[in-house]
Amino acid sequence: MTLVTLDDIRAARELLRGVAAPTPLIHSRALSEVIGGPVFLKCEHLQRTGSFKIRGAYVRIARLSDAERARGVVAASAGNHAQGVALAASMLGCKATVFMPEGAPLPKVAATRGYGADVVFPGPTVDDCLVAAQEYADERGAILIHPFDHPDVVAGQGTIGLEILEQCPGVRTVVGAVGGGGLMSGIAVALKGEDGKGDGADIKVVGAQAKRAAAFPASLAAGRPTRVEVQPTMADGISVGRPGDLTYNLVAELVDAVVTVTEESISQALLLCLERAKQVVEPAGAAGVAALLEHSYAVRTPVVVVLSGGNIDPLLLSKVLRHGLAGTGRYLVVRCRLKDRPGALVTLLGELAGLGVNVLDVMHERVAARLPVEEAEVLMHLETRGGDHSQEAIGRLRDKGYTLTLS
Repeated sequence: MTLVTLDDIRAARELLRGVAAPTPLIHSRALSEVIGGPVFLKCEHLQRTGSFKIRGAYVRIARLSDAERARGVVAASAGNHAQGVALAASMLGCKATVFMPEGAPLPKVAATRGYGADVVFPGPTVDDCLVAAQEYADERGAILIHPFDHPDVVAGQGTIGLEILEQCPGVRTVVGAVGGGGLMSGIAVALKGEDGKGDGADIKVVGAQAKRAAAFPASLAAGRPTRVEVQPTMADGISVGRPGDLTYNLVAELVDAVVTVTEESISQALLLCLERAKQVVEPAGAAGVAALLEHSYAVRTPVVVVLSGGNIDPLLLSKVLRHGLAGTGRYLVVRCRLKDRPGALVTLLGELAGLGVNVLDVMHERVAARLPVEEAEVLMHLETRGGDHSQEAIGRLRDKGYTLTLS
């Protein structure tokens, strides 16, 4: 039996009035063309603190007693839940301590501190942080605000589902990111009801996990929450090694599919959001879009994709965008061997100019143990108009006798 009901989500919505604003739903022509039907983006990255997390965090802390809030709250998070807890605690007048992974994005750390929370770094993963946060709660008497595995948190996140039903009454598929499962399990209850037989029972709910941190497929196959080894992923916000007990049951009961997405798909999704939808999202926030690009067969239109977060480090953004451009063939890193003689480099660059290729960076090496004495090597970062243009340029240079290696 589920521990979160549709009435819980409706009550959470009343609690959140004036706290979490209903976020816009915008049409994506680019994704609609890819899928062959209407696709809309639910812009939770425009929510307060830059993600949906304020919804669940506020509901959870608001429902504590005065005595419990006086003991303070503690949380574990890669960044978005941290900010949600920090802001909610400050609004409700209680002290917050947040455990974040070593190497957490600096903007998320700064924002969490800016909302008044104390930040501690106990280890490299979110799971390390959860263990440390629980130990802190046991030792200090603080109340643990779990990032996903609590009925109040799930109910708060589920209010997004109520908004989707109002903003897109004909929706047939909802896609969103899955880490621990709080977001999509809450949305599934809101759409389908706690027994799966509500007004939106025929709406397909699809979760998207990073392939490098995919605990749900293994857990669903095993029939119970199962821990997996998490590999480094750019989608740090959904890098969770084990589903929650509550969220596992809700996902198993109400979510129609959980698919995995590659790092390449995530970076291309982030690039599409920026270029075509004009929305700046973080990698985890773009996981639903990546699922559409990689698993379009799994959806029926109209589709709503939840853009769950937009808190991205500018340095990471530049790297991910370059990765996305490389994936679409618009960015190349090429090593080229040429004769070490006057004018050889100028001739090569002239060839590239004639092909319409933009040279972003050049490193010319003339002395190295791997090079014959009569040869030099050039490392070039190149910008092209796309995959076909890249292939044409590489082919033409090879036809002219250049030895090229793509990095």
